[in-house]
Amino acid sequence: MLIKETITPIHNGIEIRKQFDNNPYLEEAKQIRDQGLGQTGENRLVGRIPVHLVAEWVKEAGIAWSDNEAKKDLIHKKMLSGEFDAFRVWKGKY
Repeated sequence: MLIKETITPIHNGIEIRKQFDNNPYLEEAKQIRDQGLGQTGENRLVGRIPVHLVAEWVKEAGIAWSDNEAKKDLIHKKMLSGEFDAFRVWKGKY
């Protein structure tokens, strides 16, 4: 969730800085996990990832937003890395 956005003039344009709060997403994933939802059956909820975080990953990886297969692979890799484990609901491998 966006909590702060600052726009600063610089010598050749403007700089936009955004600050996000991921706590609502982390709490939601924890609540879903604690209730046991999305963890059984044929379709499982792997996690709840904020869009701004996915956008940052895509930018860091240098892939196009429209490249869905590359995004899918990137998200898969990030979710299984353990670094973003708090966003996970279902802890299995997929």
